[in-house]
Amino acid sequence: MAIQQTESNTWTIQDKMNARKERQKKLRKLEKLVPVFLFLCAIVSILTTLGILYTLISSAVTFFSEVSFSEFFLNTDWKPWSGSFGILPLITGTLLITGIAILVAVPLGLASAIFLSEYASDRTRRIVKPLIEILAGIPTVVYGFFALTFVTPLLQNVIPELKIFNALSGGIVVGIMIIPMIASLSEDAMSAVPNSIREGAYALGATRFEVAMKVVVPAALSGIIASFVLGISRAIGETMIVTIAAGQSPNLTLDPTQSIQTLTSFIVQGTSGDTAYGSTIYYSVYAVGITLFVFTLAMNFLSQYISRKFREEY
Repeated sequence: MAIQQTESNTWTIQDKMNARKERQKKLRKLEKLVPVFLFLCAIVSILTTLGILYTLISSAVTFFSEVSFSEFFLNTDWKPWSGSFGILPLITGTLLITGIAILVAVPLGLASAIFLSEYASDRTRRIVKPLIEILAGIPTVVYGFFALTFVTPLLQNVIPELKIFNALSGGIVVGIMIIPMIASLSEDAMSAVPNSIREGAYALGATRFEVAMKVVVPAALSGIIASFVLGISRAIGETMIVTIAAGQSPNLTLDPTQSIQTLTSFIVQGTSGDTAYGSTIYYSVYAVGITLFVFTLAMNFLSQYISRKFREEY
């Protein structure tokens, strides 16, 4: 009986070892498949980007075969349905909205980040930060109607001559929309600064505000500036808020009380049912799209350059 029990235990151990070897073989096969799957995902992303570029460039080439570069970039009159394709009013409108948004989002976003990083307790941070980030989840259509029906009437109490459709309310609400991006990314950059640097500043007699502004912010400058640049890129590419609140009047003006049209707003208008497929107006949408693509690409390159130049490693 003892011999049989020993043999039985031996076979049980052997079976467990064989089963473990089989599991290890399956895991090794799975490990070999994971890099292939990840590589395919990367290829899909690259092919998607190339497909978008091909669509933009091929259609833009068709447009520029009918409209010269000088007329497109130097003409100050944008009336595509009348045969005038000067993109400068759309560019100035986009820059005006972006400038107003920066004036709203940068101070509020940075102040929120400083509060969360340097002043708020852990419990307060866990409550306040998700509440700020909720703003990022609100649909931009809702923001647009909020600007049109709430912000504009408030501004008209201060500026009676303000038009219903204007750049000021659109820019303010775009700035509110990008606050969560700037606040969250800046707070992450500031929280990454080692506590030993803060403690050293406190040991020298610095106040909490001095530590925040003269120690933490300079140490996290690369991440903070990168958040600003990404927020600006988001503002440049915003569509629905400016379409609803700022109007669709391509005026070459820097007056925020006037109705303007941005690059993205025209893309919405140009893809409406009034545009005939294959017409010059139809292809002008792609020319405007590739102009917008160049703007956002330049901002992304600027963000990467700033991050590398001012990066601090601890």
